Amino acid sequence: MTDETPPSSPAAATPDALFARLDGLGIDYETHHHEPVFTVDEAKHLRGALPGAHCKSLFIRDKKKICFLVVCLEDRRLDMKALAGLLDCGRLSFGSADRLRQRLGVTPGSVTPFAAINDEAPEAPAGAVAKVQIVLDQEMMQAALVNYHPLINDMTTALSPDSLLRFLQSTGHEARIVDLAAASRED
Repeated sequence: MTDETPPSSPAAATPDALFARLDGLGIDYETHHHEPVFTVDEAKHLRGALPGAHCKSLFIRDKKKICFLVVCLEDRRLDMKALAGLLDCGRLSFGSADRLRQRLGVTPGSVTPFAAINDEAPEAPAGAVAKVQIVLDQEMMQAALVNYHPLINDMTTALSPDSLLRFLQSTGHEARIVDLAAASRED
């Protein structure tokens, strides 16, 4: 299955719908409001002493048009060729803003693993991949708390890594936890 969008995609979930899902799953979380942020540097400037691992999410796809959401520590710089090797796929490139909006219902600056709530991919034929593949940084998942935007970039929601996995499972995603340090680059 490619990353082609079904003809009529449902409306994207709101932060309130996300919070209702988390509440329904019995997940403890805390949300902080702030000015909209579009980059890691802006987030660092605004967050103050907000506890937990601070993260970034990259929407990418391979040459077979399989989409991935790679979620890692905010300062991790990934080598795309090494990452492709770790994921056992072909050449990787960043997904377009339109494809991001179609597949995950968010815009650049708001990319988050919580967007899995919007991944309503059609059924895939046998052996094909329909849903966006979620890849989580092993080091990030060892933190007591992880922080992500709740579908928009003027809030940050903190929860435990186990709670994140439980949320992702509720959306039909089985996240891959990968040692992304092996795909890091020095600059």
